[in-house]
Amino acid sequence: MRIMSKLLKIIVISYMVYPSFILGLLNQLPNQFEFFEPGYAYAAENRKPTTRKTPALRERIYTQLARAQKLADNGQVKEGLEVLDHVKSRLKQLNSYEKAMLWNFYAFIHYANNDTNSAIKYFARVVQQKNIPESLELSTLYSLAQLSLAAGDAQQTIKYISRWEEIKGQLNDSSLVLKANAYYLLKQYQKAESAISIAVNHVLSKDKKPKENWLVLQRALHYELKNPMAVTKISEQLVHFYPKARYWIDLANMYGETEQPKKQLAIMEAAYQQGFVTKKRDIQTLSQLYYEAGAPYKSAKLLSDSIQSGIIFANIKILHYLAQAWISAKEIKKAIPVLKRATDLSSNGNLDAKLADLYYQTRDWKRTLQAAKEAIRKGNLDNLGSLYITMGRAYVNLEQFDRAIETFALADKQGKQHKVAKQWINYTQTEKHKYQILAQLSSTDS
Repeated sequence: MRIMSKLLKIIVISYMVYPSFILGLLNQLPNQFEFFEPGYAYAAENRKPTTRKTPALRERIYTQLARAQKLADNGQVKEGLEVLDHVKSRLKQLNSYEKAMLWNFYAFIHYANNDTNSAIKYFARVVQQKNIPESLELSTLYSLAQLSLAAGDAQQTIKYISRWEEIKGQLNDSSLVLKANAYYLLKQYQKAESAISIAVNHVLSKDKKPKENWLVLQRALHYELKNPMAVTKISEQLVHFYPKARYWIDLANMYGETEQPKKQLAIMEAAYQQGFVTKKRDIQTLSQLYYEAGAPYKSAKLLSDSIQSGIIFANIKILHYLAQAWISAKEIKKAIPVLKRATDLSSNGNLDAKLADLYYQTRDWKRTLQAAKEAIRKGNLDNLGSLYITMGRAYVNLEQFDRAIETFALADKQGKQHKVAKQWINYTQTEKHKYQILAQLSSTDS
């Protein structure tokens, strides 16, 4: 009891100097672990308790260790290490427990001084000692596993946590997550996934919330393993437990990847209503989802508002898409100025030809002809014959029948429009004849 009392004093002193680190160690001591209940697949076999005969920690050694700790507490790290060095100079006279505590103090001081490599080196010396308290060995091994992982040494992490498991005879959620992270760094994704999934599933089985970084790691592993359905499921859990903007967007994207467009739209729209859809790419995705779902007005309104607010730059591709959305929503008057902006940026005449068609739909015959002539001037048209038909019809409505017939004749030469062009030529000749008769009658009456 006296020895344990002294050990407790050392821990208390250490805690005063390095509270966060010691608190972490205390949280890892055996009686603090939340082990799995019997029956879980990864619960270890019952281990017979072992009894270790631990040598005593002598008063004079403890006094010097405490003095070193106090110096470090006062910011005199160099002086504290010098006291430890003095104790080390009589290393052969120390028993295994005293050596372990000496290395333990070295490790604490170096860790507090942001020297992780030295802390790892000295903690490693702690667990090299024989007949030290099992609780000290366990907590030190666990700390070594954590520090090694932080230092990017995945192999050592697995080595230390495996030794911890062997001594303890059990696994727990945190140790599995440590192993999962280490295996991830080693790109051993299947082993990592097995470890993290056990931990996550155990927490879920208790109707508790898995830690956010556990789910993020699990999702990343399934992504590496090319399992999109599993990635989607974990993304759903992230939205449920940690409804952050990026998780809503990620889930929507996964619904898209797994070809679930209705769910993708529902999640993306919900994210938009919460103010989570703010990036250009995401806004364009939502706009496209609206369009494909048969809601072109919503598609166009979202895109138009985003252009006005400066979130999306109105390049030719965006403007063309926006105009098409307005057209599909039967908002021709809103589509025209958008398409006009696009034509100003276009080097070929195809958009001008489409603009001519929109002007024709609004019965603006003169602008129809202006846009059509500009399309011809720019050239590289996909369907020149169709454009000639539109021009001819505009001339007919302007009662310029001869120009109309000439234009339909040009359309006839384009081949694909031969039948349509002939029909319009015949119609125009008939209308011209009617017009002439009416003009004669009018002249006679006058």
